[in-house]
Amino acid sequence: MTTITVGGVEFGYDEAGEGPVVVLLHAAIGDRRMWDAQFTALAKDHRVIRYDRRGFGESAGGSGAFAHHEDLLALLDAWGIERAALVGSSMGGACALDAALAVPERITRVALLGSGLSGHEWPPHMQADITELTRGIDPADAVAMTELNLRYMVVGPGRTPDVLPPGMWELATRMCELVYTRDSLSPQWTQFPETRHRLGEITTPALVVIGLSDAPGLIELSAHLAESLPNSKRVDLPDTGHLPQMERPDEVTALLRDFLAHDAEVTR
Repeated sequence: MTTITVGGVEFGYDEAGEGPVVVLLHAAIGDRRMWDAQFTALAKDHRVIRYDRRGFGESAGGSGAFAHHEDLLALLDAWGIERAALVGSSMGGACALDAALAVPERITRVALLGSGLSGHEWPPHMQADITELTRGIDPADAVAMTELNLRYMVVGPGRTPDVLPPGMWELATRMCELVYTRDSLSPQWTQFPETRHRLGEITTPALVVIGLSDAPGLIELSAHLAESLPNSKRVDLPDTGHLPQMERPDEVTALLRDFLAHDAEVTR
């Protein structure tokens, strides 16, 4: 494991390749392993970094209040990176948007896969779904909470795990169980900026990827991002859940390579 210590917190990460920098930001239901396919493929013509956010995977939890995008910016400084493209999955997407708003001159592009949004309030129908799904489940039961989340988002309503590619359910389960075992989702750890009210200020080129078999509230949020970000392109992936980079790795990698190609041309 490669680690770097920033702000007294040890972060686990991987780095490969040379060229324009791309940082891969994982979802809150897993860790950096969800980028296995893209990490290898993009390293052919980019310097690619994937890391576990604070409290996830092989990164330490630290103590006190913090913000994930501030960790990201501190890590970029520690790696000697002035500018980077960000690819974020779910709450990794929220982190990418927070960073693009905070330091727009340092973020070249933002790709958002099933993205979250800091400060977003989930619609009543999604809250009702979650209330019904969690009825009778002990929140401390990591196995039960993992299966609930994976079926609701990663598989998606109306689908079953057998639609996923071989090995995806098993890896997603291992990652998500670690999240709940470590209590990585504890809300008192994290400070979220009010990015939801300032999307129109983010002029960084953005790619918004929507899995059309994701939970309805998440599809609605991605559609809102595509409409609200001034310089965005929307791509819908039919029969795809919340983690398209794992479910459709070749297709997502091709989308990212095309989206990032301009940055690679600029550096030549």
